[in-house]
Amino acid sequence: MKPDEQDDRRMGTPLIQQRSFVHTPPQASRQDNSQAAAANIVRSQIDSIYSNDQAATTETVATPAPAAATTPAPAAAAQPAQQQSELRYKSPYQKTQMNTGHIQGDQWKQYHSAWQDYYQKYYERYYVGQVQRTSQALEARAQQPAASGPQRAAQPQPAQQPAATETFDRDEAMFDLRTKLHRQISSSATKARKSRHFLPISAAVCVMVLFLFMQYNRILFSNVQAYISPGSIDAANIIIDPNSEVAVGAEPKLIIPKINVDVPIDFAATPDNDSQMAAMSNGVAFFGIPGANSKPGQIGNMPISGHSSNDFIDQGQYKFIFARLEALKPGDTIYLNYESKRYVYAVTKREVVKPSDIGKLVYETDKPVLTLITCTPLGTAINRLLVTAEQISPSTEQATAAPIVDPEAAEDAVMPGNSPTFLQRIFGGGN
Repeated sequence: MKPDEQDDRRMGTPLIQQRSFVHTPPQASRQDNSQAAAANIVRSQIDSIYSNDQAATTETVATPAPAAATTPAPAAAAQPAQQQSELRYKSPYQKTQMNTGHIQGDQWKQYHSAWQDYYQKYYERYYVGQVQRTSQALEARAQQPAASGPQRAAQPQPAQQPAATETFDRDEAMFDLRTKLHRQISSSATKARKSRHFLPISAAVCVMVLFLFMQYNRILFSNVQAYISPGSIDAANIIIDPNSEVAVGAEPKLIIPKINVDVPIDFAATPDNDSQMAAMSNGVAFFGIPGANSKPGQIGNMPISGHSSNDFIDQGQYKFIFARLEALKPGDTIYLNYESKRYVYAVTKREVVKPSDIGKLVYETDKPVLTLITCTPLGTAINRLLVTAEQISPSTEQATAAPIVDPEAAEDAVMPGNSPTFLQRIFGGGN
């Protein structure tokens, strides 16, 4: 077989024109004639491409194959191949190399608009179909209970089912209510905590309450003690016969059954404020000043001072011993133990004076007199309450004379009061 025939069968592409050597054997079949015609067309197209001859390309495409003129059957078979080759190989480079620069912007816009319209219509149809299918499914589900209602009614129901449903609904409602309340409370608390004014106001309120408590706590505690004192009366302090002589100890004591007072007396205390405060922390103090410094069984006045209230930080268990002293009335009995002997006094009067009104304590008398001193009103040291009582037992005929002193030496004395308040401790001063 010749190389040209081998190239014709393999549909090869020669580098140079070889038309003069192409011939079809007379014994070739129709298929060989068609292939030869197609090969000629391909060769002519390639030659025209290499020679840049547009006219030759057109002419070659339009020229029928030589074999078609001699043999009718191959010509009929070569016609579709010629059309196919023409459609397949017609100006492929012209499309990519010559026409690309002629594409305008409007054409690209039309191209993209066409695709956008396509996708819009596609998804529109898709979602509309989904909505329709969902609607049909819901309608079918809604009609299903109505259709199966009679059948369900015919079936027997458990007896406990309504009660179980009711219990579940009630529990669920309670849970929802608790959850709602918890959320509202949490939300309100969060808003309050985030408020710019909440912390300063709270701090100011706390400071104010603490300040008021530090300043006026004695008022609160003294009134409480005055209220509960009658309920804690010791039965041993209730003495029936004031004129009876009873053996007592050597420790000086003051006993007032009506207000539940049973307290030791410090007769060694001096009239100065520090000595009085120290003595009153352990009981009541003898406030002996010139002109009013008698002892039990002596003619003259015997002042004894005690706290009605005091600060909660002060020491001692007798801070409220005279909290109910104002409850004493004329005729009430007071007992005083001194040097293993009991003295009995009866209340004669009660009055309120200023702390500096010493003249109320210094006066002439021919009887042994007892004067109890405390602060009033409760929780303050504004005034002094004086409760005066005269000795009724033992007999006043056995009383001895009072000590001789200069009455003018007591002019500068001040009746003892309470310890300093909170403000007085900070800024100075005292009662």
